[in-house]
Amino acid sequence: MKTIRQYSVGVIAAAALIILGGCADMTHQERGTATGAVIGGVAGNVISGGGVLGTAAGAAVGGVIGHEATERK
Repeated sequence: MKTIRQYSVGVIAAAALIILGGCADMTHQERGTATGAVIGGVAGNVISGGGVLGTAAGAAVGGVIGHEATERK
């Protein structure tokens, strides 16, 4: 079961990189928000042991942090 989880995290990370590659026309703040959400989601997944609630909470918190860290000047 652990092998499936490791494989899933790798697939999710690769998909996130591909999806974020299409963000060329996003503003700096929008990219920061999306990046924060992806990083937070992965961190939440790892911390919660693959739980959906932990992943969603991590993505939400990461998105807020990414948004605030890249505020407009």
